[in-house]
Amino acid sequence: MQLIDIAVNLSHPSLASQAPELLERAYAAGVCQMILTGTSLSESRESLELCHQLDASGQRLFSTAGVHPHDAASWDGNSSSALRALLTESQVRAVGECGLDFDRDFSPRPAQVRALEEQLALAVELQMPVFLHERNASQRMLEILREFRDRLPAAVLHCFTGERCALYGYLDLDLHIGITGWVCDERRGTHLHPLLGDIPANRLMLETDAPFLLPRTLRPKPRSGRNEPAFLGEVLREVARHRGQSEQTLAQQTTACARAFFTLPTIL
Repeated sequence: MQLIDIAVNLSHPSLASQAPELLERAYAAGVCQMILTGTSLSESRESLELCHQLDASGQRLFSTAGVHPHDAASWDGNSSSALRALLTESQVRAVGECGLDFDRDFSPRPAQVRALEEQLALAVELQMPVFLHERNASQRMLEILREFRDRLPAAVLHCFTGERCALYGYLDLDLHIGITGWVCDERRGTHLHPLLGDIPANRLMLETDAPFLLPRTLRPKPRSGRNEPAFLGEVLREVARHRGQSEQTLAQQTTACARAFFTLPTIL
């Protein structure tokens, strides 16, 4: 059974320091390919470099390149050209992580909108898929996406945690949906359980968002309290249970979906 983790923050200090061992555990657990997330220009460069360092074959590790809404205040007149250069690298498979975060507002909202719109414009220009982040901003996000969607090849709402109306809005725009260990959290994730069956099989992908969002259902729990790609199977189990599917079927569907979205090679 093969799985693809579409969001690993491998450049995070807690993971980068032990990346080779972490990857070995992931491969042993059936996670055959991973997308390393870029959340700023510097971290996008680091994620790409990790792909080169840790995957000489160029078959297993790929990355995104973009500026997260938390860092949108850093977006300036040079950011677009710097990002465009990263996006031409063969291992970079999507624009992002970009989007809107009106929950924490670490960057002013006008700056978030500007950075998102300019990254969407790059995705249109280069005809690349988009890796999106959204918290408490679904209405504004949908407004912006409607302006670009017809010209974008594809987009995924990563780590979806919203309500039914937001999910249906994204699905109406033919977006993909990424599900994390949030669904394993009995304190804040149970509202997702009845929604999982509404996501079409060809629009659903799985992710850990490691080192964040350790599945609370995982047993035994790691002493570090840190999430890693090897635990993606726990997300698979929870999603399969609430969709009424076998884990094998869901693994096949989500792997095929991720492979098509990011244009990944087949691993035999």
